[in-house]
Amino acid sequence: MGVAIRTKQQLLDEYLVASARTGDRKAFELLARRWQGKLVAHAWRLTGDVDLAREAAQEGWIEIVRGLGRLRDERAFPAWAYQIVSRRCARRIGRLQRDRALAAAAAAEPVGDSAAPELGDGPAMARLRAALGGLPPEQRAAVGLFYLEDMGVAGTAIALNVPAGTVKTRLMHARRKLRAVLEGDL
Repeated sequence: MGVAIRTKQQLLDEYLVASARTGDRKAFELLARRWQGKLVAHAWRLTGDVDLAREAAQEGWIEIVRGLGRLRDERAFPAWAYQIVSRRCARRIGRLQRDRALAAAAAAEPVGDSAAPELGDGPAMARLRAALGGLPPEQRAAVGLFYLEDMGVAGTAIALNVPAGTVKTRLMHARRKLRAVLEGDL
């Protein structure tokens, strides 16, 4: 059985989680600063809307603060935090859909490039950002967590609250769509 090698960043996060769990306010503030952008980016991948993403991440932090004392394994923090934000996004999307149905306003919100993860500049990166933005939210979230956040299939599955097989299927379909767009087949 192999031993997982953790990066300095992972070790720092684990230390911050353990310290924050014991009430160290500075550790929690640093943890929040380190993770805020990642959680907002994840929420954006799920919602496609900058404002919804920020609101869902903020609500997620409230739940993280309340539940951090019950988190027993510091290494589980990334998947746990992403899972919380995923649930908050689902709730926000559900509320939004209900509100739209009541108001008969079915027009979808435009996806803004400003919340897209930084992938660099140039026409190839612009095409990649556009291709990522064109993926369905479930696939965009799986790609973001797996490739952009370097989470494995198991961690991505926990974060999205779906089976590992579903993550693999979403990644497979997303890769096909991205390849088709980037090779100009569509």
